[in-house]
Amino acid sequence: MKYSELVNETLARAAAEVGIEPEYTDIWGRRHETPENVSRAILAALGFSAAAGDDAQLEHAVEERAASEWSRPLDPVLVLREDADSIALRIPADRSGASVKLEIQWENGDLEHHWFWVPELRVLEKRSVDGREFIAKRLPLPNPLRLGYHRIQVYWMKEPELEVFGRARFIVCPRKAYQPPKRMAGVGMSLYGLRSGRNWGCGDFTDLAASIDRFAAAGASFIALNPLHAIANRQPYNTSPYLPECGFYRNFIYLDVERVGSTPLNDGERGEVDYLRTTEFVEYERVAALKLAVLRRIFAGFQRAGGSDEFNHYVESEGSLLDRFAAFCALDEELHRADPNVWLWTQWPAEYQQPESAAVQQFAESHRESVLFYKFLQWHISRQLAEAQALAIQKGMALGLYHDLALATDQYGADVWAYRPFYVLGCRVGSPPDDFSPAGQDWSFPPPCGIEHRNNGYELFAQSIRKAAQYGGALRIDHVMRFVHLYWIPKDMPATEGAYVRDCAADLLGILALESVRAKFVVIGEDLGTVTDEIRRTLADAGLLSYRLLWFERRPDGSFRRPDEYPKQALVSITTHDLATLAGFKSARDVDARRAAALIDGAEYARQKAAREVDVRHLNEALQAAGFVDDPLGFALSTPCQLALVSLEDLSGETEQQNLPGSTAQYPNWRRKMNVTVEDFGPLAQQFSSAVERSSRR
Repeated sequence: MKYSELVNETLARAAAEVGIEPEYTDIWGRRHETPENVSRAILAALGFSAAAGDDAQLEHAVEERAASEWSRPLDPVLVLREDADSIALRIPADRSGASVKLEIQWENGDLEHHWFWVPELRVLEKRSVDGREFIAKRLPLPNPLRLGYHRIQVYWMKEPELEVFGRARFIVCPRKAYQPPKRMAGVGMSLYGLRSGRNWGCGDFTDLAASIDRFAAAGASFIALNPLHAIANRQPYNTSPYLPECGFYRNFIYLDVERVGSTPLNDGERGEVDYLRTTEFVEYERVAALKLAVLRRIFAGFQRAGGSDEFNHYVESEGSLLDRFAAFCALDEELHRADPNVWLWTQWPAEYQQPESAAVQQFAESHRESVLFYKFLQWHISRQLAEAQALAIQKGMALGLYHDLALATDQYGADVWAYRPFYVLGCRVGSPPDDFSPAGQDWSFPPPCGIEHRNNGYELFAQSIRKAAQYGGALRIDHVMRFVHLYWIPKDMPATEGAYVRDCAADLLGILALESVRAKFVVIGEDLGTVTDEIRRTLADAGLLSYRLLWFERRPDGSFRRPDEYPKQALVSITTHDLATLAGFKSARDVDARRAAALIDGAEYARQKAAREVDVRHLNEALQAAGFVDDPLGFALSTPCQLALVSLEDLSGETEQQNLPGSTAQYPNWRRKMNVTVEDFGPLAQQFSSAVERSSRR
């Protein structure tokens, strides 16, 4: 049943309350109204009794929600811009003749007080809820406001003492995120795929330092990296950097073990290192096992030597966030060791499935050294990454490292185990049907629960941004329209039966801008796909850079846009990890790969090959018209976009892309190593420098 046919106002009201959008427009311009059964399923996943025929309970739940909101003087968190001049204060109508005191505790501990006679405050709204009358009044704020995370309290002025009747977290944000200091160009690389004569079969932070040396001298302002989040390192399903088990901590596989500490390798380990350096693809499980074995010995020596104050301070400063992650890692390791068939936390004994349980606390205490080991790994990751960023700045890079924040969280990973209420486990995130996926896409991970994040004062959200951008000057947000809405697919339904659900975009973008301005990192929003013009305007107003790919910048007839048609407030690149490389596009290697992986049949293969010939012709015409014959790099770099990103693989002429969407074991996703070693990056750096020079981007 369509929304326009619904007579059930209760369902429509409940859906609107939680942000279920009544319709969306697909990439072909067709309008889709949200079916009743989809709305009911999403409401049920959010804890509402929404079964058909049970609307009395649904009405009761909606009324309870309104009563809870209006009986609370302040929302649990208030996110305002620095030029805000007031907040809304909800009070019972029978108390409207009283006096109140506003107390602000700024994050540095300073206290500020203001007194008000309620009858003089302007009325914003009146509401009757559950037989009681409430009034929302405009409560003025001091000027200027201070950026940051503060606390606010409101008191009734009573004798002989004051009565606190409202508390909230009070977050003051800038209007815009930090802006690039100048027009710049940088190099993008998949860190895991760096090949060198010294690493242990996977690119590491020392390879990154060597890359910084090469490209800083060539004029690069930043090095863009794949997400470095912690993953399970299991092939083929748990190697994607875009499906992490934890978004707060990073993958130890990137550690240069020899910089962590010294320990002799046995003959088997030396042979394994030699072998892993020669493999065509990254062997995640073997690299991880080798590094863990050696790192454990280094940690044991570190403990015998008495540890260090620096490490103790790191552990204390990370607090419960690191406690839970390290406990998860130790549990995962121990329970899999005890039973090799146990791979997921949902297979653990019930007492270990709740992070706050007494059993988990007892385990952490009895396996203290194992838990501490995983904290030790994160400490060294932070040290080596901090050194890489410091080197980049020292070498003259304006931004240094450019990090990537994944959208997803593995439903079987540490974050969902540790923070279950912050995810809606009865739904999955995906996307509606489009040209590439006629049946839609189901990404099989749970959407965030906005209600819980607001009740938490957005602390987890702020931490996710802070951690991802740490030790860098730029942050790419994968699937940035998440801040506005996500496409939810209810459990047991196909991707065609989903709906967009709104989030608190103003709050999330404000906090993102606050973190960005404070840490001085530029924010790039990956706004590809079904992103409306309205959403793009919202993101631009918040100071985010758009993400523009040469392959997608077309006119309706398929021809490529001129460089001067690109927006200034954007990052431009030729391609991305999910698409063909420059050489692969021209030779249609991505089409060949889809056919080899049985993702398309013979007829579709022929159609795509023919279409690619037309695309290549259009590209050549655009390059010639812009004065960049056979020079797509120069073409992209010449756009007015504030940032330009050149893929390392396009400099080296690689034909194979890193990820083939829709495939798993059929393609070596996220495992492909560079054909050129780090030691031989000199000519690639020169190519980069020459392309920048030709485009007049300097």
